[in-house]
Amino acid sequence: MDAGITGRLRHARAALVVSFLLQGATFALLVTCIPEIQHRYGLSDALLPIFLAAVPILAGVGSISSEWVVRRTTARGVLRVVQPAVCLTLALAGLGDRLWELALALGLFGLLVGALDASMNMLGVGLQHRYGRSIMLGFHAAFSLGAIAGAALAGLGAHYHLGLPALFGGAAAVLIPAALVAGRWFAGRAELGDAVREAAEAAARSIPWRPLLPLCAAMAFAYIADASVSNYSVKYLTDGLGSREDLAKLSYLGYMVAMLLGRAVGDRAVQRLGAVPVVRGGAALAAAGFAVAAAAPGAWAGILGFTLLGLGICAIIPQVFAAGGRLFPADSDAAVARLNLFNYAGFLIGSPLVGAIADASSYRWALLAPMLMILAIVPLGAHFGRREPLKGREELRAAEGAGL
Repeated sequence: MDAGITGRLRHARAALVVSFLLQGATFALLVTCIPEIQHRYGLSDALLPIFLAAVPILAGVGSISSEWVVRRTTARGVLRVVQPAVCLTLALAGLGDRLWELALALGLFGLLVGALDASMNMLGVGLQHRYGRSIMLGFHAAFSLGAIAGAALAGLGAHYHLGLPALFGGAAAVLIPAALVAGRWFAGRAELGDAVREAAEAAARSIPWRPLLPLCAAMAFAYIADASVSNYSVKYLTDGLGSREDLAKLSYLGYMVAMLLGRAVGDRAVQRLGAVPVVRGGAALAAAGFAVAAAAPGAWAGILGFTLLGLGICAIIPQVFAAGGRLFPADSDAAVARLNLFNYAGFLIGSPLVGAIADASSYRWALLAPMLMILAIVPLGAHFGRREPLKGREELRAAEGAGL
């Protein structure tokens, strides 16, 4: 048992785990039902990448705006409002039948999910500061579990022909009350004190960009691959391979299950083999997964390809953050904040890129673009090894002034 950790802090941590779980389920329900959304709203393949690209753009706006709101309220206050609202936008996406209604629902979803992502992670970092040890991976594992549940629910909905109003509306009817109950236990100033502010100040410290650039590129490539699976794996199986809609949902489900299982053993692999071979091997396996999916003769081979992809990519993103922290151990929060920007960059590039290539040729060819990008992580693998910690700009200027 952790010394100095109160029961209230443990309850706050459990509530935040539930929050990440609910968000994973909400996100998975939306992305695995893209073919049904297209059919309901008459959304063409040419317009789909535009709608999908708008979501991460608005999420970035929502994330930045939430920082301003949090300074005037609290991260808990923002999260308690935006999480039920995100679940409500899921229901709205299933109720309309005109393009402007879909644009409104996805626009609200993007803005709110950015604020949700920022406030969840602010509370997570604050709790981690209070615990004095790493607990963030547990929150993100909860997101993966929620995504698995959401993808499975979407598959059942397709199998029993529930339709989007019943599927999204029924899910929201469960998710919204769960979010409201969890919100009662989120950590506030009484539990966190200045932990959130301290984390924000640490993330704002000035560190040089140049040493982080190879890791930034690896992060962007990994999220381009992730966005490709999130937005197009189900659509590829239905439109490209002629799969049933319920079976097609297993592509994203297999991807998330493999990612979760891989992360459960990934830390041991890094400890035993080192980060460099794990990252390089993972990138090669992920590229092989794309190749298997692109060449798949049928649905089950496509599902296998996306499952291999999840197993390969699972360790790359955590190791990007770990490598950035090793470069700047005194300013790890600042390094993580900068690297995380390329999460949004990857999603912003990935959806339009795959959609545009698929529209011009086919989804088989479109999958080769993220495959080449994930392969580019292999030569970047050397930057994941243990290196001499670097100093931030302030430390470098002080050293130069002292003639060191």
